[in-house]
Amino acid sequence: MVNEPQIEPDFASLGLRSELLETLTALGYEEPTPIQSATIPILIRGTDLLGQAATGTGKTAAFALPILQGLERDRGRSAPSALVLVPTRELALQVSQAFHVYGRMLGARLVAVYGGAPPRHQIDALRRGVDVVVATPGRALDLNARKQLILDQVRTVVLDEADEMLEMGFIEDIETLLSATPHDRQTVLFSATMPKRIDALANRHLRNPERISIKPAAPSSNDVPRVRQTAYIVTRPNKTLALGRILDAEDPTAAIVFCRTRGGVDDLTDVLTARGYQAEALHGGLTQDQRDRVMGRLRTGSTELLIATDVAARGLDVDLLTHVVNFDLPITTEAYVHRIGRVGRAGREGVAISLVEPRERRMLESIERATAGNVRIERIPTVSDVRHLRLQRTRDSIEELLGDADAQERMSHYRPLVEDLLLSYEPAEAVLAAFTLAHEATQGSVAAGDDGDLDAFVEAPRATGSGKQKRKGEAKFGTVATGDKPGGGKKHKRPEGPTVRLFVSVGRKAGVTPGDLLGAITGESGLKGADIGTISVHEMFSVVEVPTDKARKIIKSVHGAKIRGRKVTVRNDRDK
Repeated sequence: MVNEPQIEPDFASLGLRSELLETLTALGYEEPTPIQSATIPILIRGTDLLGQAATGTGKTAAFALPILQGLERDRGRSAPSALVLVPTRELALQVSQAFHVYGRMLGARLVAVYGGAPPRHQIDALRRGVDVVVATPGRALDLNARKQLILDQVRTVVLDEADEMLEMGFIEDIETLLSATPHDRQTVLFSATMPKRIDALANRHLRNPERISIKPAAPSSNDVPRVRQTAYIVTRPNKTLALGRILDAEDPTAAIVFCRTRGGVDDLTDVLTARGYQAEALHGGLTQDQRDRVMGRLRTGSTELLIATDVAARGLDVDLLTHVVNFDLPITTEAYVHRIGRVGRAGREGVAISLVEPRERRMLESIERATAGNVRIERIPTVSDVRHLRLQRTRDSIEELLGDADAQERMSHYRPLVEDLLLSYEPAEAVLAAFTLAHEATQGSVAAGDDGDLDAFVEAPRATGSGKQKRKGEAKFGTVATGDKPGGGKKHKRPEGPTVRLFVSVGRKAGVTPGDLLGAITGESGLKGADIGTISVHEMFSVVEVPTDKARKIIKSVHGAKIRGRKVTVRNDRDK
């Protein structure tokens, strides 16, 4: 028997009408996501559906396209034919915007109904006629009770993020709204998790539903994860200081920092603001106007850190977000998955960072299992590490400008002044002054302080993804190479006598491994592998432990050499 090759579905094969296909083509959508491929044909048939998929997988289009598919071409009705219930105002706006974009060629009439805003404009829009209402349960129930939101002609009801709506206490509102819709409606329930309460709700209100569960594909060792997950083991008194060091090292464009409680959000926001960060609080205790202003500043880039509770940050999708930080670990692994889903969406890369207290090691183990063991345990950066990273960022910016052909004309305006300076000063001194100005203008300076490690000890954690035990003191920036067998199973032996750390200007971003560094050092300097101590590979740089009496030889031999095609800088880690 010959097996036919599997053909990847496209949107046309799902049975969508021509107007929707034309819109999707214009938007640049080439092929449906797994949740869309599995659910769209079912929903077009009018079958009830119970769907499970992680956040950021395309659930909105999975139910929006079938609803738009079913809109009559000549619509005279004023009452909505579809009701979409979501947990938060932000998600209501996001979903309604998606409906608007997808349904533009069909002239779809959308109204977003949510609390925290005067109902008058929403009522006026409902009176003008509407095809789809996207609503939070509380406001929908209020307008239905006032006979402004008429539900007796609804053909499809969607419960999006159902687990979150139940967690927020909306179950009674949802039950009441469902009872106001026709009994023969189509009911669609989407949830990232499937607790027993979701099953109970589905059993009461869905008729012979199809069950679709899209689980993340098991990661391959060759895959590069879209979200880089890192954990730092730190005692609670040191968490705020550790967070500052990590933020300085990571330099996020914009980040969400999660705390468990409103009080924790307010306290951390005050501390970070006092330390010079552009931090804003977001939690349920704020008015809607305050929330809107906070989100506006985050989206425009005037705020770099959003300190938030889980409920307040639900449904956020901000293009600028690069990092998610778990200042407090969530109570469940499902909540962790929700949090890190704020970044790494739509093909973007992201970073998820967790500050883990020693007593929370078991929760970290559960998170590792839930994410296929992709959480790296790393050492909290020292002041020296942060200084080196900042200097390297300034150097990278200068090298990028020098290699940018389009910038040559812009730089030419300054050439006469530079040439005049070089007549009065040595070139090295002039470049040093310019570098200093550029560095302090963009990176600031690291204040003097304790340059040692924070209390970031690890009590026998697992080597991530392998199940083996990593020894105390080896929770460094990355993979550790020991002895003369990088990555091997030999017991680590420190070089005899006093040692120093050498800074090397390449790291994981350049594809560098401990083996590359060990090979370059031994190959260029003639030293043996046994002479080299711990090699710590960070994102942008690496640190190598070497005997003090051999450091000068290594610096002279390796400085300027190429590792992975990049010329490297090597210097004593304490040098400024």
